[in-house]
Amino acid sequence: MSFLDRASSVAPPGFNRWLVPPAAIAAHMCIGQVYGFSVFKKPLARALGISAPGPGDWSEVNVGVAYSIALVLLGLSAAFFGKWVERSGPRKVILASLLCFCGGLVLSSLAVQFHQIWLLYLGYGLLGGIGLGLGYIAPVSTLVKWFPDRPGMATGMAIMGFGGGALIGAPLAEELMKRFSSPTSVGAQEAFLAMAGLYALMMAFAAFIVRVPAPDWTPPGAAAAARAPAPAFRVPVDTAWKTPQFWLLWLVLCLNVTAGIGILGQASPMIQDLFKVTPAAAAGYVGLLSLFNLGGRFVWSSLSDYTGRKGIYALYFSLGAALYLLVPWTQQQGNLTLFVLVTGVIISMYGGGFSTIPAYLRDLFGTYQVGAIHGRLITAWSMAAVIGPQLVDRISAAKKAAGVPPGQSYNFTLTLMAGLLLVGLVCNLLVRPVAAKYHLP
Repeated sequence: MSFLDRASSVAPPGFNRWLVPPAAIAAHMCIGQVYGFSVFKKPLARALGISAPGPGDWSEVNVGVAYSIALVLLGLSAAFFGKWVERSGPRKVILASLLCFCGGLVLSSLAVQFHQIWLLYLGYGLLGGIGLGLGYIAPVSTLVKWFPDRPGMATGMAIMGFGGGALIGAPLAEELMKRFSSPTSVGAQEAFLAMAGLYALMMAFAAFIVRVPAPDWTPPGAAAAARAPAPAFRVPVDTAWKTPQFWLLWLVLCLNVTAGIGILGQASPMIQDLFKVTPAAAAGYVGLLSLFNLGGRFVWSSLSDYTGRKGIYALYFSLGAALYLLVPWTQQQGNLTLFVLVTGVIISMYGGGFSTIPAYLRDLFGTYQVGAIHGRLITAWSMAAVIGPQLVDRISAAKKAAGVPPGQSYNFTLTLMAGLLLVGLVCNLLVRPVAAKYHLP
């Protein structure tokens, strides 16, 4: 068991730090499957009726509760276990994430077999959500320590993997359900089991090859180290979250995610209402947004190494607000191409906000317990995951019920999102360096 200890994962002299990103990306691409959970909603809603929902079948709304539980537990578990993650090292934490996340998929399979929705909530939601939180922060914290000269690029690589999880997980789930479907099964039970096995192998590989740098390690090349040296100060997590900077960044992340995830969750109905496209075309649009989300996580965070974190967030918020206000105009002009481009850039900055925040925390609080601090900040994501979709869904539904044409029912919501981004801009501009009184001696 000593193999799992942090001391056993310290890299030997001469270790190539570029071997660590594949481990981080592998772990994140596995747990990023949560973004593709929607492909299970319709099959699970006809698990008894098979070809159509039958008596006793779950509703899609009830199935979707498992997804919400998972996202909420992601934030809560990251906050609760953050200090343990820093103390135990990435190898032990990634294996713990494997047991929780893949164990959750196994329980989800049993939920389908016995048709007990509480097992789905317990498995995919509660246990799987804890696995998400553990698996999310450990690779990010490790990469920040390995790349003090390029922290934005480093966190972008890992979190890009999480954003890309659905690009693999969703088609994989569809193919597995198609492969295992029969006149008496929608294939979801077998698909959950197969995915648990495949993801377990991939995450075990990540845990095996991951390493942490020695305490006296410095990046190769004096010029690289001089360009963006790691902060010499140390701020512990229990002190960090008592600072105004922590709560300003909490609002920064919450507002950025609220604006982005609300549109992402409503993307297919929105483009159908605004431009009368077919459901198949709308599905293609959702896939395209996923690519923007994926690319933005790497491109924007890498750019932040040159512009600074405050500068890149100022761009996210100011440009994002302007683009949100531009969306209704694209619909009035009937310009579908411009609509896709505008919303794509919005979603790319939503993804960029995720991947830039760990580097922002590193700049303010140092690398000492940045994983634990990041874990507590992720609770902002959990809050936004509830607020954003509810705002978009309920306001647009209320507008339609009031007789507003579908093509105009999103205008108020889009203006509201622009306003939220401007509030986020103010919060970002108020961020100042952490006072020396909070630093460890």
